[in-house]
Amino acid sequence: MKILHTADWHLGKRLDRFSRLEEQVSVMDEIIQVADEQNADLILIAGDLFDNFNPGVEAVELFYKTLKRLSLNGKRPVIAISGNHDSPSLIDAPDPLARECGIILIGHPKAVIHCFELEHFKISRSAEGFIELELKNQPQPVRILHTPYANEVRLKQYFGENKEAELNKVLAEHWAKNADNFCDENGINLLITHLYMNKKGAPIMEEPEGEKPIKIGNADLVFSDIIPAQIQYTALGHLHRFQNIGTEEKPVVYSSSPLCYSFSEAGQAKYVVLIDAEPGRAVSYERIALKNGKYLERKSFDCIEKTVDWLTRNQDTFVELTLESETFLKADERKRLYQSHSGIVHLIPKVKSLETDDSHPGEINLSQDMETLFKNYFKSRNGGQEANEELIRLFHEITSVPS
Repeated sequence: MKILHTADWHLGKRLDRFSRLEEQVSVMDEIIQVADEQNADLILIAGDLFDNFNPGVEAVELFYKTLKRLSLNGKRPVIAISGNHDSPSLIDAPDPLARECGIILIGHPKAVIHCFELEHFKISRSAEGFIELELKNQPQPVRILHTPYANEVRLKQYFGENKEAELNKVLAEHWAKNADNFCDENGINLLITHLYMNKKGAPIMEEPEGEKPIKIGNADLVFSDIIPAQIQYTALGHLHRFQNIGTEEKPVVYSSSPLCYSFSEAGQAKYVVLIDAEPGRAVSYERIALKNGKYLERKSFDCIEKTVDWLTRNQDTFVELTLESETFLKADERKRLYQSHSGIVHLIPKVKSLETDDSHPGEINLSQDMETLFKNYFKSRNGGQEANEELIRLFHEITSVPS
């Protein structure tokens, strides 16, 4: 059986003032194309389907259209769970209708999905946090332990002071119970979850910039050693870079987000994961690179000419630009930069520090006028750099505004 694993779509996400919707439409088409070309039998989407609890109309429309196309109008089962960015109730709401199209939406941890049968597959067994799928074109059942993003609130349990240990205990017991009851070697056994999971003793993996953090200290850190031994593959969501924190025999995989969503992801390749599974044997998997979407670049320059030259030659990017210079950027210089490239997200001027003697700070003479005080303050905070005419003009505009 071939299974496609993807996660962290973040539909509706923006990069500062820039919409990413056009790129998201393109990369959703690419994921559908991969699923069809690889003849995937099952699709797993491991959370953070949207970027916020109240996604816009265009993001919701793209989500439903993508799932419908992935499901081949009911021929191929699609299972999507909520992440920490998603509203569980919003994800659950269309489930009765979605099922008619072969789409199973799971918003809450420990949800019970009612058994049903369509022309091409059926849910033959179900329990809290578990379903068993039988596909008409496959001889073996697929057992899926499903846990959307889980914390104290969504689990409706109080963990006390030792949150990390208690969360691991609750999930370990829950998964072990389902695995022991349902997961033998006569079927394919999978886990899909959206959690901050790591291997015990491994270095802490940083969450992407702009990501709502799951890990507060170690309060919500889940360890991979609590995954039941019966599970052949764990499909994770949350971290946006591809990585296998399990073993080659029993992979525990973050598939990655389909696009780079913050400058901390600049230069990262993005993937979906294709799993080849059969009962009682180790799975094999391959990551398939996604090609659509703009590159994110963090660039630093010390010269306007070099900056404009690079910007002109790299138009199809979003840029975080740091420009180091002897003085603050002038208005005409800023204008020239923005006119040379439409994707400058952040422009960070960096004035080269001048050496000053800070060992004898001068006293503040409060009898001075406001402009002199401002100039002296600016100079003291910027390594002796004098405020230029543009800054002084801006200061005059601010101080002349009537109260």
